Amino acid sequence: MDEKLELLRRVPLFAELDNAALTELAKITEEVETKPGTVITHEGRYEGYFFVVVSGSVKIDRGGRAINLLAPGDFLGEVALLDGGPRTATATTQEPTTLLKITNDAFFELVDRSPSVRTAVLAAAGARLRAMERDTVT
Repeated sequence: MDEKLELLRRVPLFAELDNAALTELAKITEEVETKPGTVITHEGRYEGYFFVVVSGSVKIDRGGRAINLLAPGDFLGEVALLDGGPRTATATTQEPTTLLKITNDAFFELVDRSPSVRTAVLAAAGARLRAMERDTVT
């Protein structure tokens, strides 16, 4: 569980969670083993889940063009976790890959029963939005 906690703690959305809240979050994660070439998200589809790469690699494509390659410790689907909206990219594993998966249904159940998780996640999301706004102002 310690490795799982450390991987989750690296995610900016979860960075401010205390150990108890992080442990609760870890309980709702599912470890997923994939084969090379497994498509885990589909651009344009409404898929409400979030992934952290434990091992292996994941290629990110937008509009049919590779834009990123994720490695262990990287994550994807933060926004989809919060809103369940359409994916902005397709993600495909490049080798045998282990992922931590959180569905937005399980996440919202946790947020509903844990005010400390809700408060920390909302604060982190707000801080990220403010940072993005600062970065786009010229």
